[in-house]
Amino acid sequence: MTQSISNQEHFITLSRQAAAEGAVLIKNDANVLPLKPQTKIAVFGRSQFDFYRSGTGSGGSVNVRYSVNLVDGLTKKNVILNERLKETYEKWLQDHPFDNGGGGWAMEPWFQEEMSITPALVAEAKLESDVAIVVIGRTAGEDKDNLDQPGSYQLTKDEETMLDLVSQTFDQVVVVLNVSNIIDMSWLELSSFGERINSVVYVWQGGMEGGNAASDILVGDETPSGKLTDTIAYRLHDYPAAKNYGGEEKNHYEEDIYVGYRYFETFCPENVLFPFGYGLSYTTFDYTIQSAEIKRNCPSELIEVTVKVTNTGATYSGKEVIQLYMEAPQGQLGKPVYSLIGFNKTKKLAPGETEIITLHVPIEQLASYDEVGLTGEKASFVLEEGEYRFHIGTDVKTIKPVLFNEKSEVFIKHTVIDRLEEAARPVEALMRMKPGEKRGDGTYQLVYEPVPMRTIDLDERINTRLPKEIAAPKTRYTLQDVANAQIDMDTFIGQLTNDQLATIVRGEGMSSPYVTPGTASAFGGVGDDLLHYGVPIACTADGPSGLRMESGVHSTQVPIGTALSATWNIDLIEALYTCEGIEMYDNQVDLLLGPGMNIRRHPLNGRNFEYFSEDPLVTGAFAAAVTKGIKKAGVEATLKHFACNNQEKHRHNVDAVVSERALREIYLKGFEMAVKDGQARAVMTAYNPINGHWAASHYDLVTTILRREWGFNGIVMTDWWAKMNDCVTGGEAKTTQTNHMVRSGNDVYMVVNNYGADINSAGDNTLQSLEDNTLTRAELQQAAKRIIQLLMTLPVFKRKQTITEQAVIVTPQEHESIGAKSLDLPLDFQTTNEQRIQVEAPGEYRIIVTLMSPQSNLAQSACRLMINNQYVTTIQTNGTDSHVIKQKLVKVALDKGTYSITLQDKGEMLHIHTLQFQRLNQ
Repeated sequence: MTQSISNQEHFITLSRQAAAEGAVLIKNDANVLPLKPQTKIAVFGRSQFDFYRSGTGSGGSVNVRYSVNLVDGLTKKNVILNERLKETYEKWLQDHPFDNGGGGWAMEPWFQEEMSITPALVAEAKLESDVAIVVIGRTAGEDKDNLDQPGSYQLTKDEETMLDLVSQTFDQVVVVLNVSNIIDMSWLELSSFGERINSVVYVWQGGMEGGNAASDILVGDETPSGKLTDTIAYRLHDYPAAKNYGGEEKNHYEEDIYVGYRYFETFCPENVLFPFGYGLSYTTFDYTIQSAEIKRNCPSELIEVTVKVTNTGATYSGKEVIQLYMEAPQGQLGKPVYSLIGFNKTKKLAPGETEIITLHVPIEQLASYDEVGLTGEKASFVLEEGEYRFHIGTDVKTIKPVLFNEKSEVFIKHTVIDRLEEAARPVEALMRMKPGEKRGDGTYQLVYEPVPMRTIDLDERINTRLPKEIAAPKTRYTLQDVANAQIDMDTFIGQLTNDQLATIVRGEGMSSPYVTPGTASAFGGVGDDLLHYGVPIACTADGPSGLRMESGVHSTQVPIGTALSATWNIDLIEALYTCEGIEMYDNQVDLLLGPGMNIRRHPLNGRNFEYFSEDPLVTGAFAAAVTKGIKKAGVEATLKHFACNNQEKHRHNVDAVVSERALREIYLKGFEMAVKDGQARAVMTAYNPINGHWAASHYDLVTTILRREWGFNGIVMTDWWAKMNDCVTGGEAKTTQTNHMVRSGNDVYMVVNNYGADINSAGDNTLQSLEDNTLTRAELQQAAKRIIQLLMTLPVFKRKQTITEQAVIVTPQEHESIGAKSLDLPLDFQTTNEQRIQVEAPGEYRIIVTLMSPQSNLAQSACRLMINNQYVTTIQTNGTDSHVIKQKLVKVALDKGTYSITLQDKGEMLHIHTLQFQRLNQ
């Protein structure tokens, strides 16, 4: 199960290109970058060696064949590396190895200990070098938010000392930021050394080719063309979500639609250090607006703007990003001063070369959501009547007015774009920001207004829309009969029993033996009955930055979401994820659990590295590109986390209290684009509640909006070990309340233990709910139908299905049996990672493991079980809160002889107590 060499090479090439195009140059005084040929450079900072490939958690855990750090990359370039300084670091690193926090879930620290820098060391380096490069590294991830403290969002004292000493000694200093997300940049303006720093470049975390890509940028083999997809403010408390971010039970979204640049440009543009859309180049560009018109004879009205872009530099080729912003009238609803409505990136332009690019924006994209009818249209997207202005620029602050027939404004009549229905409103009081009086500089006073609360009867809505039960046929059919058009899908679904329907809405994992080893889950025919009906078992795998296979199998790790979106290159990212799709296909992975596409509401969110932007248009455009790319390979993407997973701290409990307008315009807009434009077929709900209802059982979110309004016809799954509460009344959430999950329109519970779906090992209430009428058979049928319809479109349906579980065959060693243990008793692994056994009775054996993890049920731990150095299976668990649990693992076929059993890569948070081999063919 490996991919073709040609795709692998192309994949790596595109990954390196994406990492380079995503690098954002934010300062370059005196044109210190790019480094000239034969420049003598001294590289400071341990991250030049421990170069971060990705953030942590499920979105970053990729087993790679190799990884290129910055030193590796620079060694291949035409520059002269200070070897003495490099050797000093290498010697120090021998006694200060990389700290992974013990290997436990979310245990890796945000930064690595830095080597202390002395004036003498820097002075010595200066004798042999002309340019200093200082590398700053940071990570964060799932279950591990950043903190506003040194070593996380802020620089450490050691890093400040290093920058201070280096910048005092060297006249030319470059700072390379190998980080997962924007960090505090106020030191550029406020520190004693900030003005002495010549160049600063965000290279983010570029995957396995990150060191090569960063080196390409530093020496000018690639010209920076990345642009920020977030606003960098002077201070963390300047961000509009700062007041409410990080709550344990509630998170009030008082900023409403005024997220990121929408807030800053409307209320306080002076608080911005580097604006949204900003990024420098090694060359210069000029752009002029060639034409602008509203085209009314299209299927829908379009705004069309044509721009001429010219590389006006003399030396370097490069690419430029053209961004189109709308300035809408305030009307009754209130609007941000600027909203991004379109963008495009040029090809690589040689000095003097020109390209004409055209932006097309559907006029409905300009609409705002009216919750209560202030415009006369309740629960509708509306274009408020008034004068609209448009601006073309290279960031939100560097803009030119777009003239339509020599006028800087376009009058648009009151237009209803889409009449919908109230959905997902708050059930508790909430105040939100709104523009007040306009100031002389074009900004607005900040005022607050109450948010409209829920008025509809959810119980009535749900009960009036229940599906009708499908009758059972008299003849037994298989799914192949549906494929051959002998029967329709309803006929097939009608024959399934309640037990079978309850089984199919449960996924199994992680590391299911039914599918590709070490992956996230198996779903579909996870039960002998369903397999006999021809229902295949599909495979899902993390994650957005590359396939996560906890089996030792290698895959390609691509740049993080932060870097991908910073390319502003939709075509490149679509092509990159076509390669990802091919790698999925070759490894028999049917669904990728990505893209991650929540809004980067606040810089401290540890999972921002998986996401794309503070802006919904950028988010949706890149999510759609990822989805389209993966689909081209015949497999599917899974949009996550639906919705408002905007902090990792207390992510499984913190209630997002947010207005319906903010949901629709900001937090759901990207998902809508990926569903409608990307034709996504799978969605994963978030852990958190939204306005009192957990996302996994949120009827309005999943059914009213996603399915009824957007026309989504794929499957919805929960996040792993998610909780659900009552679809109508809310209240306490539990992992066992699958009746509310199914009723909400969420199809699959992820996950129960392997081999546990058909025996209901998690003890969910699906079947019980059929008896007490809190769930209908028709609703279960509806969920099963959606699951099976998707399965029939996946590669797994075309593969031969194995009805009986195959045992892993292991050959015995040619060793003496002295010291080896028999299989009569469980093998004790509490104090060792290796045991030797002697098998006297050949046959098939079932492996049973007892284990414990002191972490919570959202943490994940794994190790590989090897027999005679042969991979057998991955032992994987979520945290057990220190309770010892038992798992059934794969079957192995053992002949008479001696075997060595080894646990590989077992972290400190995974405690294997015993392994037992139960003979099956006695």
